[in-house]
Amino acid sequence: MTIRHSRAHDYKHLIRRWRAAAQSRGAKLSAYTQADGHPLYYMETRKPDPAKPWIYLSAGIHGDEPASTEACLEWFSVSRTAADDFNLMIFPCLNPWGLINNLRTDAEGRDLNRTYHDDSVPQTAAHKALLSNRRFDLALALHEDYDAHGVYLYEITGVKPYWGETLIAAAADHLPIDPRRTIEGRRSNGSGIVRRSITPDLMPLHPEAFRLFFHHTGRMLTLETPSEAHIDARVAAHVVMIEQAARLCLDQLHR
Repeated sequence: MTIRHSRAHDYKHLIRRWRAAAQSRGAKLSAYTQADGHPLYYMETRKPDPAKPWIYLSAGIHGDEPASTEACLEWFSVSRTAADDFNLMIFPCLNPWGLINNLRTDAEGRDLNRTYHDDSVPQTAAHKALLSNRRFDLALALHEDYDAHGVYLYEITGVKPYWGETLIAAAADHLPIDPRRTIEGRRSNGSGIVRRSITPDLMPLHPEAFRLFFHHTGRMLTLETPSEAHIDARVAAHVVMIEQAARLCLDQLHR
């Protein structure tokens, strides 16, 4: 079987593809800091349109979750709506060292997704500084899970209607839905959706999603695919969930 994403841990290859994609679609790819000997990048709409919604998208904060970085690029490259209908701010890989070494952590052994409560980690502080005073209509963080029994997501939102069911239904064309009634200690009722209210004191170490929800968006979704599935199916599931979320965002604007 041919694996389409056979170089998923090649960070330089990832960034070369991002440069080409950004150039072809009129966006701008810029370095914002370095970590563990590697430049970190973000991509942004070159000329934002105030009439269009803002979408935030990130991937690769855990280096052993390569379908997230591949899917982020694939959605931007192939979606008919990505460059035309939205203002975008995308972080293609928040942990290059982890991606290269196929490890969850950075070179210092830190889980970067538990460092958003303060500015003690330089790359996290630089990420937060870039987000200063930004507001997004939708924020998506792409992840994977070795313990998952299928695709699932976390939905944190202060607005309705909920979107999780629509995203999960789309992903089910590529992967089974995680049937567990408890996921990571939280209730899902077998739907593949973990939905909960959060407060700053819920966890002492804040993940990226908390930072986004508390400061930058009213709708935050964390998308999870099962690491043991074929990478092409994982990428496809992520891509359709991103696309469904983007369409819902656009529909909401036009109501």
